[in-house]
Amino acid sequence: MTEDQLRIAAQTSKAWPFEEARKLVKRYPQGKTDASGQVVPVLFETGYGPSGLPHIGTFQEVLRTTLVRRAYETLTGGAPTRLVAFSDDMDGLRKVPDNVPNQGLLSAYIGHPLSRIPDPFNRYESFAHHNNAMLREFLDRFGFEYEFVSAADRYNAGAFDDALKNVLRNYDAIMGVMLPTLREERRKTYSPVLPVSPTTGQVLQVPIEVVDAEAGLVRFEDLGETVESCIFGGHAKLQWKVDWAMRWVALGVDYEMSGKDLTDSVTQSGKIAQVLGGRRPEGLIYELFLDEKGEKISKSKGNGLTIDQWLTYGSEESLGFYLFREPKSAKQLHIGIIPRAVDEYWQFRDKLAEQPVEQKLGTPVWHLLRANGAAAAAGDETLPVTYGLLLNLVGVLGAGATRDQVWSYLGNYVENADPAAHPALDTLVTCALAYNRDFIAPTLLRRKPEANEAAALAALDEELAATADGASAEELQNLVYEIGKDPHYGFDQLRDWFTALYETLLGSSQGPRMGSFIALYGVENTRRLIAEALEG
Repeated sequence: MTEDQLRIAAQTSKAWPFEEARKLVKRYPQGKTDASGQVVPVLFETGYGPSGLPHIGTFQEVLRTTLVRRAYETLTGGAPTRLVAFSDDMDGLRKVPDNVPNQGLLSAYIGHPLSRIPDPFNRYESFAHHNNAMLREFLDRFGFEYEFVSAADRYNAGAFDDALKNVLRNYDAIMGVMLPTLREERRKTYSPVLPVSPTTGQVLQVPIEVVDAEAGLVRFEDLGETVESCIFGGHAKLQWKVDWAMRWVALGVDYEMSGKDLTDSVTQSGKIAQVLGGRRPEGLIYELFLDEKGEKISKSKGNGLTIDQWLTYGSEESLGFYLFREPKSAKQLHIGIIPRAVDEYWQFRDKLAEQPVEQKLGTPVWHLLRANGAAAAAGDETLPVTYGLLLNLVGVLGAGATRDQVWSYLGNYVENADPAAHPALDTLVTCALAYNRDFIAPTLLRRKPEANEAAALAALDEELAATADGASAEELQNLVYEIGKDPHYGFDQLRDWFTALYETLLGSSQGPRMGSFIALYGVENTRRLIAEALEG
């Protein structure tokens, strides 16, 4: 499949990254050029507030933006692009996060720029430097191609001074955009420019008077005194919506997505960008995450799911797969969704190599593989055992099961059952052990079979005893079916027979294809399970 074939198919693909990228194609059909006609990269941006550690929201924004970036490159035949990960580290600290040490140290710096606050971890020159390092480590872990930009570095070095002049020149017009959106009380103190107090070092939320826009001079009240100060060189930062608009114009941002909670910010910042002589970038407004109860996720409530939690119980690919789908729909984010996401990822991946190009471009796996330079034609590795089946096996083995023990059982089912030959499966063995230990083992409870169920189990045991070694999963499944369909055992529906198998043998109300489970666990081991159920 050539890049030309991809480009032609991408022009009509309904996959959301291509739909987003086509917005940019309307702006820059052949790529972006500067005032002199030279081709320059189309700029994609993601923003990060370093008052806390990176989380799944950070990951999903960088991932989804990368997907749009690659889609644009495909549509334009390789027009150059850049992705900037921008850290808002000139923000003043609003409150001390709950999950950091030395909280008393930080509490003394409320209101100070994050880049000028000591690092409570005692590892970096400031709290922002620590969190920025965590962000870069976080993004590097997933192989993202990006450029890191620090707001503090830009402000302090004077790189934003011309943009600040522009804000001061258009001060009244910016106020005209913002004041109608504010409550009356807030209007009295609102200012697009937040000077840094020369006395306390805090970012001040005070009205200002523009004295000389070209010189950057403003006048404001600080500790009861009137102060005249230059805002250049890191002596001020801009209010959030104005800062966002200034950045779009100063950096030349062409695409930035954001959460639904920033819808109003996008609107107002877009108007301010026009005032400043630029325009709002293209972008997607995505829905926010919900917990398992359907409630909005809140860091203060602790009802979310961290990256580390997901990667303890599932794979990196499954996280990307889950975040790819339906970005404009609210998504539940909790531990229970991980197993299904893992198996659905591999179902899509197994089909990818044989799909026609039009279908490839609509599948999440194609986009995920292409995002960071992987070969888009998968097929190099398959998952011979579903994660769901793996969890059932580990559940039967118990909370004390080990990796080596699981691999010994996989030898019944997987050709060349060696972790080195199946790295993706080996990763999931470790994940399954953790998932079982923390969530499955504590809830498993095998019940005693009813009389008709016991009779059916005894019949199954007889059939298994007579089964030839090496019987296939399909043969074993048919054997189980036949017993369930026999009216002698009194199952109104075949589903009732499988529920009985799950509840009496596995201790769960749901389970795998029993033929696959028996083939994986082993006929003799399954017979021992049946014996335990009948004795219980």
